[in-house]
Amino acid sequence: MSGKKLTASALRRTLRIIRPHLRRHTWLIIGGMAALLADVVFRILEPWPIKIAVDAVTAALGAQIAPTFGLDAGVGTTLAVVAIGLAVIVGGRAAANYASTICFALAGARVATQLRSRVFDHVQSLSLRYHSKASIGDTSQRLVGDIGRLQEVAVTAGLPLVGNVITLAVLLVVMVILDPVLSAIVLVTAAVYGLLSKAATPKITKASRSTRKGEGRLVGSAAEALGAIRVVQAYGLEKTVARDFADGNERALKAGVRARRLAAGLERSTDVLVGISQALVLAFGGWQVLRGAMSPGDLVLFLLYLKIAMKPLRDMAKYTGRIARAAASGERIADLLDEPVEIADAPDAVSMGPVCGDVVFNRITSTDGHGRPLFDELDLLIPAGQKIGILGASGAGKSTLMSYLMRLSQPDSGSIYLDGYDTHNVTRASLRQNVSVLLQESVLFAASVRENIRYGRLDATDAEVVAAARAARADEFIRSLPDGYDTELGNRGDTLSGGQRQRLAIARALVRDAPVVVFDEATTGLDPQTRAEVADSVTALTRGRTSIVISHDVAMIRDLDRAVWLENGRIVEDGTPSELAAAEGSRFARWIRSQADEADSVPGGMSDPMSAGPPAPAASDAPVQAPVLDSVPVAAPDVVPRPAEPPTIGRASVQVGATS
Repeated sequence: MSGKKLTASALRRTLRIIRPHLRRHTWLIIGGMAALLADVVFRILEPWPIKIAVDAVTAALGAQIAPTFGLDAGVGTTLAVVAIGLAVIVGGRAAANYASTICFALAGARVATQLRSRVFDHVQSLSLRYHSKASIGDTSQRLVGDIGRLQEVAVTAGLPLVGNVITLAVLLVVMVILDPVLSAIVLVTAAVYGLLSKAATPKITKASRSTRKGEGRLVGSAAEALGAIRVVQAYGLEKTVARDFADGNERALKAGVRARRLAAGLERSTDVLVGISQALVLAFGGWQVLRGAMSPGDLVLFLLYLKIAMKPLRDMAKYTGRIARAAASGERIADLLDEPVEIADAPDAVSMGPVCGDVVFNRITSTDGHGRPLFDELDLLIPAGQKIGILGASGAGKSTLMSYLMRLSQPDSGSIYLDGYDTHNVTRASLRQNVSVLLQESVLFAASVRENIRYGRLDATDAEVVAAARAARADEFIRSLPDGYDTELGNRGDTLSGGQRQRLAIARALVRDAPVVVFDEATTGLDPQTRAEVADSVTALTRGRTSIVISHDVAMIRDLDRAVWLENGRIVEDGTPSELAAAEGSRFARWIRSQADEADSVPGGMSDPMSAGPPAPAASDAPVQAPVLDSVPVAAPDVVPRPAEPPTIGRASVQVGATS
């Protein structure tokens, strides 16, 4: 694609994303345009008092010139009137310029604010598939830096450019009327500038695009390094990271210098062109005065108009670079807005009513991020209130399965039901209100302890927040903090220990009071003492709720009602932990034994394998017949059969394979 097409495309895409927001500020823009037109009128009028004064003085000195305005009143009176007139015109122009600048600055700031909110909302609506690949730093750069550049250029370049184009068009008409021959020089100058700008603008835009992309990568590199500062410092990687940052910085610098050099070249070429044009007008106009074809005041008027006309050409050369850089920023924002929203509420989506927590995964089929098969028509039925563990090797899709439940991502085919509701037919907000999640990394925000807990349910009262903290065994350590519940936490809550962060996350889940709780490696990485501190909190959270535990920690499955083993996209073992542990040759039993061996091999290790962490399970072995648990039909290991009749789980009757 040529640079010209890229430039036109970038400008069109930038205007397309801005246009919807401009309609909201129509009157502000109309007021700004009115003030801008008044500014143009004052520019056109500004040279006339000088022309009249020059002709008046020339006539007073005895020169024979054609009659002109104000000469009959006497030179003194004429000079006084034109001086006052010039002051009024200059003052009016200043007021008009101020009004237009303020109007457009307000419109630009409001449009930028609305656009930034729109882009941020769009980014939040994108699926985990996008966020797993995108750079946080580059996305942040687009949200803040690129939108800020658009706002700045709209006021510092876009507004003056519009005024200059209008001024130039009006001046060309006036100059043609005053002297067609001299105006031809101006027209040729404008045409030559147009050719120079047409050749330079695509190159400037291309270089500016490279600059913005380089800056985005640079911000991403810095964010990644600072986010992993503990690892960087622990492994002595400061010089390596600094070298990578410096290389990216150098590339961004070179691209920026090239864009500036091209813009400066266009500006200086325009200066030379304007200088030649002024010299030609001065020489030819002076000859016209000598032969009486025009008065000295007419020549001064024409030269002043020429100066005013040439200023827009100079400014357009200067603004071309700025607008090209803004177009590159606008294109990056448009690229972000063009990212498809893979998961959205259906047009007829309904809000879920109260639910008990019956969960059904029906014929789930999908691939992983690399296009490899992940699930093959997987079926799983979980009655309300049951505590179930989903086990398997790393990469088996355990966490992905839970992301399907909450519609953070979605399978290629299959259906998921919560109390008979097809999750594709309900609003995401109402679905997620019924699910609490605890992750391996307890994510906290830079807010007070109270607000971090209240994020579980924003309308929770202070009393409910404290009650949740007590149930999570967090109240005691919270009150020992400098400001208790009002203590401001640092970045990601790093001022707290791992156990304290996890208990705050549990309190947040408790205050949410959701019927379904998902533990995704929630105790992985915690030491035995911290794990014991969290255990009581976990018990309080799971009481009476459907609990889905994803873990490589044997201690987390000790009190489960049921455990399933996920392998090759299917459930191959299903039963109570005690039954599976007793089944000779089962994956679960072999895993438990490996934990006991590992614990015994570590000095001071615990002899209870149910409190140890797991190794990677064996990839293949003969499947083990799974027992039937309660009322849940459970399959033979390799294939979990779909019920011939619509299953009944708890109180929910689910038409498997049909929408609710």
